[in-house]
This record gives sequence, structure tokens and C-alpha cells, in this order.
Amino acid sequence: MDRKQHTNLLRLVRKIHRSLGIFLFALFLVIALTGILLGWKKHSSGYLLPDTQKGTSSDLSQWLPLDSLNQIADRAILEKLGQPTDLSLNRIDIRKDKGSAKFLYAHGYWEVQVDGKTGTVLGLNRRRSDWLEQVHDGSIVDAYFQIGKGYIKLIYTSLMGLSLLTFSLTGFWLWYGPKWMRKIRQGS
Repeated sequence: MDRKQHTNLLRLVRKIHRSLGIFLFALFLVIALTGILLGWKKHSSGYLLPDTQKGTSSDLSQWLPLDSLNQIADRAILEKLGQPTDLSLNRIDIRKDKGSAKFLYAHGYWEVQVDGKTGTVLGLNRRRSDWLEQVHDGSIVDAYFQIGKGYIKLIYTSLMGLSLLTFSLTGFWLWYGPKWMRKIRQGS
């Protein structure tokens, strides 16, 4: 590659880097900030992710039936909100070693922690980290538009990954390209 071709390539790379940078700046900022917060979620004193509470027994044979624990969690949510609400579960997280079950609701990012043996409600909190995760990976758009298979998330994460790769490569070339040109110039 001669000097003129290299100069043209360097200009093209700079243009791609600058154009994508302007367009993707806000998205990269969101990804970075939510990533930092997600990294700290277990060290947020329960603000982003509620601390797992300890129940009275880790022996599952002493636990109440799961449907009974679910009914207790549902009642706690209804009492907390004071109005009818969608009680669809996203998942149930059994913490055998802690003696508790977490009921995570599909709407509102609510979590109810229940003692597996006694059925006592150990905690009722919002899982702000779940919302942050959805913003971070783009699945919040799927949730908002109720797109069940996560296509927006797939497209978003693919584009962001490819953009980051492009930024890394063009950034490297913007740093290394002028050094390479100097070497060519000195060698001539």
C-alpha cells in the first residue's frame, strides 16, 4: 500500500469512527452506566438488588408446599399495593441454603421473600437491578412492545457488539496508522 492509499484509508477510518461515535455515543453511555450499576448490585445495601433473607430451615422436607408459599407472596403483594394487580410470576428462586424462596413478579419488578418453613414474609421489595438489566441489554423494548421472543434484544446486542468491535478496530488504526506512515516515510 503506497502513502496515498494509506492516507485515504486513514481518512476513511477516521470518518467511520467519528460518524459512528456521534450516532452511538448515547447508547454506549447507557450501556456503560448500567453495566457499572449492575456490577455493584449485590453491594448496594439492598437498593438495587434486595439482600437475600435467611429463613428458619434449609431442610426442604420441613417447608410448606410451594403453592402455599406462592399464595402468601401474592397476598403480601396485594396488601402492599392495595389494589388489584397482575400476579403473574416471572420466576421462583429457591434458596435452600438460606431457607427462603423468592417470588419474582413479571410486572413492577417486585420480589417477595418468604420463609420456606413458616411462610413468614421476610421481605417485599423492588428489584431495580432487573430494570437496569433490561435497559442494559435492550430487552426493555421487547417488554414494552410485548415482543415475546426477544428479537429486539438480539438485534440490539448484536449491533452494539459489532459497533464496539468497529470502534476498537478503527480506534486502534487511528492510533497505529500514523505511526506506520512515519515508518514508511522513514524507510523511503
